[in-house]
Amino acid sequence: MFLLLIALFSSATFAAKGYIEIESFQLKKADENFYIAVQADIGLSKAMKQALRKGVDLYFVTRLLVTKPRWYWLDEEVARGKERTELSYQALTRQYRLLQNGQSQNFSTLKAALYALGHQPDLLIKEHTPLRPDIPYTAVLQIWLDVSRLSKPFQLEWLDTQDWNLSSEKKVWQTTFPPAAETTSESDDH
Repeated sequence: MFLLLIALFSSATFAAKGYIEIESFQLKKADENFYIAVQADIGLSKAMKQALRKGVDLYFVTRLLVTKPRWYWLDEEVARGKERTELSYQALTRQYRLLQNGQSQNFSTLKAALYALGHQPDLLIKEHTPLRPDIPYTAVLQIWLDVSRLSKPFQLEWLDTQDWNLSSEKKVWQTTFPPAAETTSESDDH
């Protein structure tokens, strides 16, 4: 009984602070481009939910960096995928809105909007230099709330409290291009 209470308390505390947990990701090739599909579980803190309902827009960033190791210097960034998504609440229609790639989607519940935010099927990877099949690359994936896009009063509150600190752990793995057809999940990470 005691262990059950501890588990319930820790999960309630985890949910009250907000979280981003990357559940799975998959690199894929379509046409001549590479993409990453990301699935994440996202929960907002109580302070974030209140601010959102009062008209504060939240900006989330999903970023993938692909680097090539170099023995003589720092690793070279060879490709990057970056997506910025805006989450807002429309008080007049009582709907949540996601703005991504210039396209808007409306949702009747915050849960549905966060689900859509966490499931990004085709994040384009832009190559700085051509990705070659004979080279092993390091990939780093992360999702976070971009507090630099918040208004100044909220940025100051962020410095004072952990309620606005929302970021996933970095997922780091070795890969080659073109990627294997299987889905990579959290258990495959280093």
